[in-house]
Amino acid sequence: MSRIKVLLYNPRAVFYTMPLALLAVGSHLDPERYEPVIVDGRLEDDPVAAVLAQLDGALCLGVSVLTGGPIEDAVRISRAVKARRPDLPVVWGGWHPSLFGRECLDEPSVDVTVQAQGEITFHEICDRLAAGESVRELEGCAGCAYRTVDGEVRQNPARALLDLNRLRPHDYRLVPVERYYTLKGRRQIDYISSQGCAFRCTFCADPFVYNRKWVGLAPERMGEEIEALWRRYGFDDLSLQDETYFTYAPRVAAVAEEILRRGVRTTWAATMRADQGDRLAEDVLATCRRSGLRRVIIGVEAGSQEMMDRIKKDIKLEQVFRSAEKCRRHGVKGIFPFIVGFPDETEASIRASLDVAKRLRSMSPEFETPVFYFKPYPGSPLTDEAVAGGYVLPTTLDEWARFDFIGSAGPWVSPQVHRRVERFKFYQRIAWAPGTPWSRPVRALARWRLRRDAYALPVEKAVGEWLWPQPELS
Repeated sequence: MSRIKVLLYNPRAVFYTMPLALLAVGSHLDPERYEPVIVDGRLEDDPVAAVLAQLDGALCLGVSVLTGGPIEDAVRISRAVKARRPDLPVVWGGWHPSLFGRECLDEPSVDVTVQAQGEITFHEICDRLAAGESVRELEGCAGCAYRTVDGEVRQNPARALLDLNRLRPHDYRLVPVERYYTLKGRRQIDYISSQGCAFRCTFCADPFVYNRKWVGLAPERMGEEIEALWRRYGFDDLSLQDETYFTYAPRVAAVAEEILRRGVRTTWAATMRADQGDRLAEDVLATCRRSGLRRVIIGVEAGSQEMMDRIKKDIKLEQVFRSAEKCRRHGVKGIFPFIVGFPDETEASIRASLDVAKRLRSMSPEFETPVFYFKPYPGSPLTDEAVAGGYVLPTTLDEWARFDFIGSAGPWVSPQVHRRVERFKFYQRIAWAPGTPWSRPVRALARWRLRRDAYALPVEKAVGEWLWPQPELS
């Protein structure tokens, strides 16, 4: 008996993280019944042609959609598919449809949107379509929105977050792993071991999408999967894409022990909150380091306790420094991101964030302190405040496709503050960076500027950005 093809598409973007969302939904489909086919637009010279070539025999098209630039490609592909096969159901999932499930259905080429954890919901949609049911008759299918026969948009109730251990393992045979190694420039595999986040940061959409719930794989299963992937694909770095990997210290310790016990020789990187790092026992971090931990990302976001409390980060500034010092002692690299330019944030608050970034950066040449601007990302309480204060969010998919939530500043940031922050970011980046002997004078000058907050006449910045332009992020 031939299997039913389910076509999945990952839109073009400027990064090459493996399409874990599509791996998740594709792998969980019944392998005896369905044949998932993943097309990644980032790997194709002509994504439209690549997708259209796979339409014969397809049950539906599933698209994973992030807010920002990927929306434009998602719309282009969906419209091309509908032009070729008007009867083929198009299902969108991912972050943007999770936040704007009903609004995405204003696009005529989209029939269904899936919210939050999508494995079970998408499987049910496929089962219904395979049974001959209409895509316009999805009543009772929790976790999705759809357009009825009468054209009405109907939002079904949310689906409860399911224990990941009840879902099938991700089948990396669905993607060309070696292609991603080449594009990344290293044999780095992406892996996700948990979903959700239990915390309440007001600038983040996680609490809205996952309702402050968190579920994670058991250490034994992680050890088994990681070892199997290592033996099959020969990676030398494991990039854990969890929102908050260090949520439960006993699980973290057990996974590190699994990696050591199984003889998996790899480095790995993950996310950590400052309070989690502060509480983490020294022996657990030492075990993680022995198992290959090379780097953590610890979101600081603000340099004043007042601002941290306002955004409900639920950490203390001293926990940031204690976590950083612990990482330094154990030889673990750290990335400590900051956000400036919150609505009504004072210049004193922004200066405090830059001062903390300087202090962290000076602790170790292995520490990075990127600075981003707050942009009202949908689904967060701080965005609701901004909208109540007059900020206008995009309303169409075309507008959301132009929404740059990484590289641009909000209207609350004056040109003077923006200029100062941009200059700070440049000098901060090069001041403690390792380099060749000829670059020492430039690094020394950068440190001098940072110590004195002297950013006028930034000739080095103009030359440096001309010689070494920074990659586009969003």
